[in-house]
Amino acid sequence: MGVRVSKANLAAAVANEGCAGIIASVGLGGYEHSTGNGVDLSKMTCSALREEIRKARRMSDGVIGVNAMVALSDYESLVRVSAEENVDMVISGAGLPLHLPEFTAGTNVKLVPIVSSARSLKIICKKWMKDFNRYPDAVVVEGVKAGGHLGYSLEQIQQNSPTLEEILADVLEFTRSLPVPMPVIAAGGIFDGKDIAHFLELGASGVQMATRFVCTEECDADIRFKESYINAGPDDITIIKSPVGLPGRVIKNAFVEKVKTGYRVPFRCKYHCLRTCDPSTAPYCIAEVLAKASDGDMENSFAFAGSNAWRCTEIVTVKQLVADIISEYNSAADSR
Repeated sequence: MGVRVSKANLAAAVANEGCAGIIASVGLGGYEHSTGNGVDLSKMTCSALREEIRKARRMSDGVIGVNAMVALSDYESLVRVSAEENVDMVISGAGLPLHLPEFTAGTNVKLVPIVSSARSLKIICKKWMKDFNRYPDAVVVEGVKAGGHLGYSLEQIQQNSPTLEEILADVLEFTRSLPVPMPVIAAGGIFDGKDIAHFLELGASGVQMATRFVCTEECDADIRFKESYINAGPDDITIIKSPVGLPGRVIKNAFVEKVKTGYRVPFRCKYHCLRTCDPSTAPYCIAEVLAKASDGDMENSFAFAGSNAWRCTEIVTVKQLVADIISEYNSAADSR
């Protein structure tokens, strides 16, 4: 949902329906149009994030959070801006957010790391208690069916990776041993109310959903981005190796097919936005590709998507979508 897919418009609409609306901090600002001469990328993106938070606050009195990727070169600055703007929570993954509490010290911002295993959460908790005398306020447990960059190796995804149910069970076992309650939020491939009922029954306190909210009128991405979901079939969801060294789940198109055959798009890195990216070996700039995607230039980009993106069949309002999900949940709960 990063690079301008979930900004203030979508986050506020979600928050207005009683859910937590999340702004993706990655890829904000018009960095791809800069010349690179004297441009301060961190200043540009931080200013853009600040405006998105304020815009969301003007549009909603609900819960507004920010997702900040550890792998971002300006990660610390983005988190500090989020804290200055008093968001309700910062959700942080794409690496272990070992220093996250340092960047929000003195605020009431809730801190929610994203993990793919109980082991990762144990490392975070040990570090946070030692250095900051606190535990996370909640944790998101993300499985292999999520969209975008994934916290698993390609082999794990293609072979015998643990299911979200298995990872959730391990994380719940650990959190129950802690001296403070820690809500566990299931994520990755959760599509409808039936899925929510399933994971709540397994012990999750809530779920994180992304893919289905792309196909809403309020989603900040271009209509052509949304239509790539609507037009996708089950076989159109695929895994690519991202230039940043991680597998990513995308929707097939001509650009994806070219990328898989080794297609290269020459570029000059002007900002080095991701610490894990090596511009000298990257076949294309992932930041520019995703910016083009959010603008609807699907001929020269691709859409990140969850494993169930092909199940999206129409574009509706967030209000209607949340009502549908609640109805699906109630039906599933009644049948149990």
